[in-house]
Amino acid sequence: MKNSEIKELTTQEIVEKLDAERTALTRFNLNHAISPLENPLQIKETRRNIAKLMTELRQRQLTEK
Repeated sequence: MKNSEIKELTTQEIVEKLDAERTALTRFNLNHAISPLENPLQIKETRRNIAKLMTELRQRQLTEK
């Protein structure tokens, strides 16, 4: 997910996407512990997406004040 795509989302969509990404990360970690994932870089990409979403959400909170 690109930063430009994230900036186009509404705040509510970012919160929903953040929740979905966290769920996916948990699922990837559990599946990877049981048997190796076909593409373990999915875990890294999901963590980065979570960080991008949280950063954009925090920036919006700071600009509202």
